[in-house]
Amino acid sequence: MSTANRATPVAVPSRAACVNALHAEWTKLRTLPSTWCVLLAMAALTAAVGAAVTASVDTSHCTSPAGCMEDTPKLALSGVQVGQVAAVVLGVLAVGGEYATGTIAATLAAVPRRATVLAAKAAAVAGAVAAAGTLGVLAALAAGRGLLPGNGFTAANGYPPLSPLDGATARAAAGTVLYLVLVALLSLGAGTALREPAAAITAVLALLWIFPAITRLAGSATWQDRLDKVAPMTAGLAVQATRGMEELPIGPWEGLGVLAGYAAAALLAGGVVLAVRDA
Repeated sequence: MSTANRATPVAVPSRAACVNALHAEWTKLRTLPSTWCVLLAMAALTAAVGAAVTASVDTSHCTSPAGCMEDTPKLALSGVQVGQVAAVVLGVLAVGGEYATGTIAATLAAVPRRATVLAAKAAAVAGAVAAAGTLGVLAALAAGRGLLPGNGFTAANGYPPLSPLDGATARAAAGTVLYLVLVALLSLGAGTALREPAAAITAVLALLWIFPAITRLAGSATWQDRLDKVAPMTAGLAVQATRGMEELPIGPWEGLGVLAGYAAAALLAGGVVLAVRDA
């Protein structure tokens, strides 16, 4: 067989190259003052909005406190619907900020393998969001634990104190953190593909919020159910449910899998654009 007919082996980046790329991306992310502001906003909004919603609900609207059937872990974690905006901003700016300032050229000169650059950015963003999300979720559960008994949600009425060690509550809490991570990765992919931070943030927020609005406008219950199963926010937040599981349009982990599919598709699209277009 001639040399010309032999397939050229695909070079795989070394472990050291991957570690160096991750270190570089984490250094860039943590040295930006805006990163800490956004992460703090994510944790604070998740906790504060969740606490406000929890404080606004009591058992007075129910026929009896024991028959209220409120999903208290989901109630306490409802602030993630606002906190996710910060995750979107961080994910987009992790790459969009470099396009805006022109520093992406230096990044790609230092690490020519563009897939490695995107993977390193994804790992850095995911780690930062997971840490801030965990802080916000634990604070939201702590606030709910303190507020709920005063509103009639006591152990005697069938509402045990919120604890991240409880099985269903632990799943809701861990799933909420994963939800924030996946939203950030979806945003990273969108930011890489669109390159314009404002356009990418708008596109991701529209994707998250327009689906539920369209679902409410659907006249058919069948179509509402179908749309809820594929809507990234509605499906993803199914992981927070701890009561009325049979009424969910999609299972908790299956719903999170739908959101993971959106994030994977966005990262794939971003990776293709990053590979074929000039910096």
